[in-house]
Amino acid sequence: MFETIQGEGVQTGVPSVFIRLQGCPVGCPWCDTKHTWALDDAFLTTADNVLSKSAESEHHFAMDAQALIGLLAQRGYTAKHIVITGGEPCIYDLYELTHTLHENGFTTQIETSGTFPIRCDERTWVTVSPKVEMKGGYEVLTEALARANEIKHPVAMEKHIEELDGLLARLEGKVPPYICLQPISQQGRATDLAIKTCIERNWRLSLQTHKYIGIE
Repeated sequence: MFETIQGEGVQTGVPSVFIRLQGCPVGCPWCDTKHTWALDDAFLTTADNVLSKSAESEHHFAMDAQALIGLLAQRGYTAKHIVITGGEPCIYDLYELTHTLHENGFTTQIETSGTFPIRCDERTWVTVSPKVEMKGGYEVLTEALARANEIKHPVAMEKHIEELDGLLARLEGKVPPYICLQPISQQGRATDLAIKTCIERNWRLSLQTHKYIGIE
């Protein structure tokens, strides 16, 4: 859990508290948070122990929604936008967490691969970054695409645009209001493709702004 500026998608620039949930079976090869994949009780510890670490670790803590709100205050965080990510956050039922946060003056956002049902408060901003044919073997769910407020699709080559077109075709014209293309690893070729396609389709370009400015 850490306070920063959202660096991706439509919410870019919004002061946010990121909460990374532990556990992900999807298996994206370019994932930059592989320490969140394993869900092993041997690494379950206290919040103080996790938050005191300065390096990536599989250690994680557990608490309910009200306790988490207390922890946010204890840490002195001032951002009111809570980004729930992972790992794959939607392996969990997030309704109680997101509902409680909204009732206590926060806004929430979920960042998900779209491979699990999205169970959250109706006010939650849902970012689906669809992961197609990953090692874990999970299918992108049409119901997840339909729930999305934005689809943020990682691209490196024309094949990835074609994959996205196939996903959007399932929605029969009822696509989310925002489609964002995000170049994988900021590669030059991928960035050029994303820019070209965004202009042609009137989509949005999503850059990992936090990496450009050197923040978490």
